[in-house]
Amino acid sequence: MSTISRPRALAVSLAVAGVLGGTVPVAQAANHSGPPRCGGLGVDEDARIRYESDVVIKAPLSKVWKLQTDVERWPSWQPPVLTAERLDPGRLKKGSRFRWTTPAPATPTTPATTLGITSTVRELRRHDCVLWSGPAVGEGLRIDEGVHLWTFTKVRDGVRVHTEETWTGSQVEADVPTATAALGGGLEAWLRDLKSAAESRLTTRP
Repeated sequence: MSTISRPRALAVSLAVAGVLGGTVPVAQAANHSGPPRCGGLGVDEDARIRYESDVVIKAPLSKVWKLQTDVERWPSWQPPVLTAERLDPGRLKKGSRFRWTTPAPATPTTPATTLGITSTVRELRRHDCVLWSGPAVGEGLRIDEGVHLWTFTKVRDGVRVHTEETWTGSQVEADVPTATAALGGGLEAWLRDLKSAAESRLTTRP
């Protein structure tokens, strides 16, 4: 991936449709010929706030997929996810909804708060991709919509996981560099946690 900009450094990273991260990364742009899709759907092409990244995970695709789509167990391997609950029964599928919470530290323009995120799955292809979207709301902070895409591709060393996300909303769009850095920090942390959990010798429960 090529660097397109370097947002100013933040003391903290806010992850609204991702999780809280440590080091704030540089915003990324993809080298692929066309934007990634899931069943023809992708992130918001008009959004001013966007970030994408990839990681290769040395684990079976089935394990990586289960970790990512077993939403209610996210808190067991993602420390920044405080709670996660499904709002409908059965296997995660198109139309499924889930609600989860994550802390949001203070930034120069927003207070520390806990965000409640209600996500709706817009598309899902088993062992291939999933796309969800929804608002994130906390006291003094709101993102009108985050659109989050994940794709999973088998490679020789395991699974290449690609993720990208966009945010829209007047509050976050008032400071695009800060919001982009926050989003990137969260997505990079999510990838690190997913890789660590998937490559561990502990098996996931059925």
